[in-house]
Amino acid sequence: MNITSQMVKELRDKTNAGMMDCKKALTETSGDMEKAIDLLRQKGLAVAQKRAGRATSEGIVETYIQADGKLGVMVEVNCETDFVAKSDSFIEFTKNVVKQVAESSSASPAELMEQKFVKNPALSMQDMLNELVATLGESIGVKRFAKFNDGVMETYIHAGGKLGVMVELTCKADSVAKNSDFIEFAKNICMHIAAANPVSISREEVPADLAERERNIFIQQAIDSGKPANIAEKMVGGKMDRFFAESCLLEQKFVKNPDISIQELFNEMTTKLGENIGIKRFARFQVGA
Repeated sequence: MNITSQMVKELRDKTNAGMMDCKKALTETSGDMEKAIDLLRQKGLAVAQKRAGRATSEGIVETYIQADGKLGVMVEVNCETDFVAKSDSFIEFTKNVVKQVAESSSASPAELMEQKFVKNPALSMQDMLNELVATLGESIGVKRFAKFNDGVMETYIHAGGKLGVMVELTCKADSVAKNSDFIEFAKNICMHIAAANPVSISREEVPADLAERERNIFIQQAIDSGKPANIAEKMVGGKMDRFFAESCLLEQKFVKNPDISIQELFNEMTTKLGENIGIKRFARFQVGA
């Protein structure tokens, strides 16, 4: 397979590895980008993980929380240039998308586009999008959205709308949800997720294929360093523990106080409020990622 300069650049952007190392990895994997990333990581040449790769498009993330805090929506709408992303008409469209998701039962962006706009049933969401595209002269689309409605919601927008987080926390009493300490705690959890980018809440929720992929990389690294296969298998346990500690929300160190974990932060809040506090789920959208 012909390895193009664009492929090498893409791999370098995702791994921070050297140009020649990237070209060699792509050659050895017949141009398979995922396998090339794994190969560079096995050799210790990849500085950045794939999930921290550069954004490839523009747009904004917008959020909405219902007045009682029990329904939250977050959407990502993409466009081609940052100039358009900052335009009033694009921002207004994004806010309308958020409201539409909040008041509808759409399961996907495609379903959302087929619906009549709740504020003007004479128009469909697709009609509004087509009009916006014609006005701004760029390709525009709703990439994804999340809608939570089973707990207490909090959201956080960072970097001028380029990164958004929404969490769904659990507590029994409405009085707790309105407590100023709880509200500050919820905002801190959102900001932590924005900064630390966890894969899941706990290690039990880490996708099996991701955990297996990491495990295989660690084993291969040990074998490549000269360790026998049986010793490599034994060594992987500690490395997987470190992977989970870095990737799982409850095991991560709190970014504002690395002396405690997020689980310990939850424990402290439970003690302070006299009620068990938990987290059911979270969403983190980064434009282009």
